[in-house]
Amino acid sequence: MVHIVPQSGMVNYQNMTKKELDQLTYNILGCAIEVHKELGPGLLESVYEKCLAHLLKEKGYTIQRQQSVPFQFHGLELDCDLRYDLLVNDLIIVELKAVDALLPVHEAQLLTYLKLLNKPKGILINFNCAHIFSEGQKTLVTELYRAMPEN
Repeated sequence: MVHIVPQSGMVNYQNMTKKELDQLTYNILGCAIEVHKELGPGLLESVYEKCLAHLLKEKGYTIQRQQSVPFQFHGLELDCDLRYDLLVNDLIIVELKAVDALLPVHEAQLLTYLKLLNKPKGILINFNCAHIFSEGQKTLVTELYRAMPEN
């Protein structure tokens, strides 16, 4: 089993394989499931975010939280206050929700962040469900992921 924990804090995804990135995804989801098992559904998104970030840090991952997403339109820099929830190892954007159901607008939001930040993969996680793995998560990829080597 590959355990992706960077030595310097940042990882260049161009030197990674799909298999390594998929393993990191699996590990992140495992941590989310662990948080969900302990806390259960019904809390605010911000509580799950803080707990998941803490658990990922304990396991050695580099976490950035609530960072601004730069946005430009025809050379004009706009301060739109776009913020992702978590960025793990500078590779995977994790968007957290505590809603009745994940909606297409949630996927669109994550895809926009992936595109604007030039990241290969993102995970959408809803903590307001009975089982995260079967009903509370969705993984999205970009062309950057598709271009990565398999192994």
